[in-house]
Amino acid sequence: MREKTVVYPGTFDPIHKGHVDLVERASGLFDRVVVAVAESLKKQPLFTTEERINLAKQSLSHLDNVEVKGFSGLSIRFVEAQNSTLVLRGIRTVDDFQYEYQLANMNRAMNPDFESVFLTPANELSYISSSLVREISSMKGDVSDFVTMPVLTALRLKFDT
Repeated sequence: MREKTVVYPGTFDPIHKGHVDLVERASGLFDRVVVAVAESLKKQPLFTTEERINLAKQSLSHLDNVEVKGFSGLSIRFVEAQNSTLVLRGIRTVDDFQYEYQLANMNRAMNPDFESVFLTPANELSYISSSLVREISSMKGDVSDFVTMPVLTALRLKFDT
């Protein structure tokens, strides 16, 4: 029987507890979960790709069947390189769904075997986003409820709080 691998692509700038929640639940559904940290220079991330990979690894180290890898280019090609046709995406809002639905159909047009799996975060985590975490942290706000300790430490170092 073939191992079921799902790939969770994103910028994870930074990874937060909503992301961790989705990965934890996916790790129970799939044999292998690959968290794919996108280079994404177009978004001008706060953290370098290497920093985001390291923060994700530290935040997910408690999960045995989870790997964290960096990538650039089309996520569908990275998914294929992982011997998978499954991608995990998080949905928080109707706006998220509209975008992800369009992306899922575009990916399936490029590879008919491609499938998207959508999970919603736990209710108490559904309002968290990386952009809000960055913004609050940049203004010296407390984000300790939203991120893991390694991320909190890294944000404090970035913003010198």
